[in-house]
Formats: sequence, C-alpha cells, structure tokens
Amino acid sequence: MGFLALLNHAINFLAPAAWLALLVPVLSRLFMKKRPVAHTYIAQAAIHFALGVVALLIGLALFGRDGKMLTYMALVVLIATSQWVMLKGWR
Repeated sequence: MGFLALLNHAINFLAPAAWLALLVPVLSRLFMKKRPVAHTYIAQAAIHFALGVVALLIGLALFGRDGKMLTYMALVVLIATSQWVMLKGWR
C-alpha cells in the first residue's frame, strides 16, 4: 500500500470522529442557548475528536475491522456524554 492509499484510509477512518467533533458543539450552542459552556469551541472539538479516535480504535481492535455499527454507536454515546459533562461543568 502506497502512502496516498494509506493517507486515504486514515482520513476515511477518522472522518466520523471529526464530523461529530465539529458538529456537536455547534448544535449544542444552537439548541441550548442559556446553558453556560465550560470550554471554548476549539477545546470542545479537540476533546471530542480525541475521544472519538479512541472509540474508533477500540472498535477496530475488538472487531478486527472498521465500520461496525456498535463502534459508531459507542462513538456517538461517548461524544454525547462528553458534551453533557462539558455543559454541566464541574461546579
């Protein structure tokens, strides 16, 4: 496998985590306007992306291949829980 093919596979593997990491903070600020935010948008996106990559890697290690629906469900649940914790704040 050449470098460009490897890069293509890596980008496609990380794409679900990246999209969720970018969309969840925007949508939470759109729908929950009166809630205080514990972190900036960039910090939230970075935390979500890191957790998403961990979820995808664990799913890849457990199932031996990418694209299982249980992995994507774990990705969504993990990022949603992370957003909930960030909106709740550590008071």
